Amino acid sequence: MKTNTITNKIIILFVLLSLCILFVACDLKPSTINTPINVEQGENDENQGQTGMELYIDDQKVSVVWEKNDAVKALKNLVKDNPLIIEMSMYGGFEQVGSIGTTLPRNDKQIKTQSGDIVLYSGSNVVIFYGSNSWSYTKLGKIVDKSSAEMQQLLGNGNVTIKITLGENDE
Repeated sequence: MKTNTITNKIIILFVLLSLCILFVACDLKPSTINTPINVEQGENDENQGQTGMELYIDDQKVSVVWEKNDAVKALKNLVKDNPLIIEMSMYGGFEQVGSIGTTLPRNDKQIKTQSGDIVLYSGSNVVIFYGSNSWSYTKLGKIVDKSSAEMQQLLGNGNVTIKITLGENDE
């Protein structure tokens, strides 16, 4: 009798353990495991492109892959005649935030940002990340020529000024 009770307990424990493993495995989303941030956020290469805009952080040019969306089109139109200069402020120990001085079109989505991400917050603020955050933003672009450590060094030591311009070869 004791053998049956012990066997039943082992079987129940095995079934419960199997169910736990199954539930954890079902919660994993293959599209978000080890994928670039653009795929994780439902974006893809068709939504990215070169706009001819250039970004400078304290006079240091950084390489940006800009999104193809209405906010970036409006931003490009905004800098068509004159560079946009934005005084940024450190916030939260992971980002720099600055007001554009106007409102751009929004298509906010809940995203988890990474170092180098450039987003639009509340339609009127540019945010550049040197850390990570999860919030509802409109993605503008990604700085692609700086590591996380370089982004931390560039943005994590005090307020900065950014400048967005059209490149020399653009209209």
